[in-house]
Amino acid sequence: MRFAWLAAPLLLGVSRLLPAHGVGLGLRLAAAVACLLLPGALVARALGVRGVSGAFAWTMAALFAATALMFALHSSLWLALGVLIAVAVVALPFAAGRSAGGSDWSLAVLGLGAVAGISLWWVSGYDGDAFFHLAREQKLLGLDSLSLRSVDEFKDGGLHPGYAFPLWHAAIALIARLAGVGPPSVVLHAPTVLLPLSFVLTYEAGLALFRSRWAGVASALTQFALLGLAPGHGGAFTSLALPATASRALLLPALLALVFAYVRAPSGVLLASIAVASTAMTLVHPSHSVLLAVGLVGFLVVRAALDVRHDLPHIGAALAAIVVPAGLVVVWLLPVVRGTVSHSPSHAEVRRAFLDYGRELDVFGLHSYRLTPELFGRAGAIAVASLALLPLAVFAHRRMWAAFVLGGMLVTFAIALLPFVFPHFADAISISQARRIVGFSPRAFAVVGGALVLAGFLRWALLPVALAAGIALQHYFPGDFGLPYRPEHGAPAGLTWIAFGAAGAALLVAALFGRRVPQVQGQTVVAAAAVVLFLAPVAVHGYSHWSRPASARLGLPQKLVAAVRENVPKGDVVFSDPLTAYELGAFAPVYVNAAPTFHVANTRANHPSARVKDAQRFFRHGGPLSLPRRYGAHWLLVDRTRVRHARFALPRVYSGSRYVLYRLQ
Repeated sequence: MRFAWLAAPLLLGVSRLLPAHGVGLGLRLAAAVACLLLPGALVARALGVRGVSGAFAWTMAALFAATALMFALHSSLWLALGVLIAVAVVALPFAAGRSAGGSDWSLAVLGLGAVAGISLWWVSGYDGDAFFHLAREQKLLGLDSLSLRSVDEFKDGGLHPGYAFPLWHAAIALIARLAGVGPPSVVLHAPTVLLPLSFVLTYEAGLALFRSRWAGVASALTQFALLGLAPGHGGAFTSLALPATASRALLLPALLALVFAYVRAPSGVLLASIAVASTAMTLVHPSHSVLLAVGLVGFLVVRAALDVRHDLPHIGAALAAIVVPAGLVVVWLLPVVRGTVSHSPSHAEVRRAFLDYGRELDVFGLHSYRLTPELFGRAGAIAVASLALLPLAVFAHRRMWAAFVLGGMLVTFAIALLPFVFPHFADAISISQARRIVGFSPRAFAVVGGALVLAGFLRWALLPVALAAGIALQHYFPGDFGLPYRPEHGAPAGLTWIAFGAAGAALLVAALFGRRVPQVQGQTVVAAAAVVLFLAPVAVHGYSHWSRPASARLGLPQKLVAAVRENVPKGDVVFSDPLTAYELGAFAPVYVNAAPTFHVANTRANHPSARVKDAQRFFRHGGPLSLPRRYGAHWLLVDRTRVRHARFALPRVYSGSRYVLYRLQ
C-alpha cells in the first residue's frame, strides 16, 4: 500500500495508448483524475491527515498555488502542471514514511460509486451553463500567456464575480491535458469518474458525523438518490464537471468530513485542512461558503443550547477556519462584486428577480419576501422524509449528528421562511444564490439519523415500514424538478411549517428536559438497511427515467469547429449572434462579442445587454462592418437559421448548410 501512488501515473500511461472514446476515454479520465489528486494525497499523508477528504482539500490548495503562480507569471497551463509535479516530488519522501491509512470500506464505497458513475455515461449532455465554463477551459488550454482576465468570454470585458479565479476550470483543463482529450469530452464524461469521489467524500462525512461505517454508506446513498435519482436523467450529477455542482457534491462533503473529524479529535493539521478547503470552495463558488457557514452556526448554537460545551471551542475554531479564508477571498472579490447589478440591487433589479424566481418566492412587498415553503419538499420523497423525521433528533440530542441536523435545519427554516430575515440575506448574496439555501440543509443526514432512532424503537420491524414509506412517498410526492419551478408534486407548505415548529419544540424539550428524554439508537446495520429499502422506490423511478435530459444542448458541427481552429488564431475575436457566439466559445479558444444575458455576469465592464443589442442591430441591417471591428473582431460567423441578414460580401473561410465563417478585411 505504501507504493500504491505509482498506480495513477502508470494507469495514465497505459490508458493514453487506448482510443479517446468509449472505454479508453473512461480510463483516461479516471487516471487523469487520480493523477490530479496525487499531489494533494501525498501532502495530506505527509501531514498525517487521513482520508480522501484531506487529500482532496490539499489537492485544491496545491492547484490554487500552481494556478496563482501561472497567472502571476503570465505563463501557460504547463507551468501549473509542473508545479503540481514538483509538489508531489517534494511531498513524496515525507509521505513514504507514513501509513496510507486506507480502508476496505472506502474502497467498497468507491466501487459502489463507480457502478453508479458508469450509469451517468449515457445521460451526459451540455446543460445549464456548460458552454460558459467550457469557454474558460478552452482558453486555459489554448492560450500561452494567461492572466485572470484572459479566460473571460469577452476580450474587452471584466471578471465574473463568481469565477474571478478559475480554480475548478483549471482542474478540468488539467484533467483534459493529462487525458489528452478536449474539454468538451471532460465536461461530458468526467461525472462518471467524479461520482465515485463524491460517494467516498460523503461516506467520510457520514462516518465522522455518526461514528458508524454503515451510517456513512447510508449517507452516501441518500445523497446520491436525493441529487441524482429523484430527479431522473442523472439529476445534478450530470453537471458534476461544472463548478457549482462540484462545489456542492465534492467540496461540501469534504469540508464537512474535515469539520466533524476536527470537532471529535482537534489538531492543527485538520484545522489547516479546513482552511484550505474553505478557500477552495469560496474560489470555486463564493456563495457556497456562506451557505455552509450558516448551517455550522446553527450547529454551534444548538450545541450550546443543549449545554454540550466540551466541543464548543472546537466548533467555533472550525467555523473560524471556514469564515476567515472565505472572508479574505470575498475582500479580494469586492471590487468585482461592486460592479455587478445584483450587488445592492435597485428596486428594478429586485422586481426583475421577482419575475425570474416568482414561483419560488412569496412576495409581500419590495422589502418583505421569503422562499415559498413548498421548496423544502420540492425534491420529492427523500426531502419529505427529512422533514418528517427531523423531530426524532430529540431522542439523540446528546449526539453530534442531532445537534448538526437540528441546528442546520432550524437556521435554514428561519432564514428562508421569515420575510423580515430573507431579504437581508438575499441582499448579501443575491436572490439567485440565497434561494439555494434549501439545498445546503442537512437533509440526507436527517434521513439517516431518523432511521437510527427508528431502528431503536422498531428494530427489525423498521425494514418493511421503510419500504412501505418509500413506496407511498414516492407515489404521492415524486417531486418537482422542472424549470421553471411549479409546485405540483412536492410536499404541501403545511409540512414545512409543521417540521419547523416541531424541530423548534424538540430543541426546547431537549434543552429543558434533556436528562428525562431517553436516548434511542438502534443497530446501525438495521438503520442502513432501512435507508436502502426506503430509497429503492426512488431508485426505480430514477432509473426508469434514465435518459439524456430534453434540456441538454448539442455542440457545434465538428467541421465548423475544425475550420475555426484551423483558420482563426487563438485569442482572436469572432463576431456572431449572441447564442452562436456563446456556443463557439465552448469549442475553440477564441473571444466573442456577445452572449445571452443570462449566461454573462451583469457587470459594468461586460454591459451584456448593450452587446446583445449591437449584435441584433448588425444582423438585422447587415452592417455596418465598423461595428464588429469596434469589438476587435477579425472574423464573422453567421448562423443562417438565427439571423435575418445572412449574406455578406466578404471572403468565406467555411461554408456549410447552416453556418458561414467570413474573414473581416
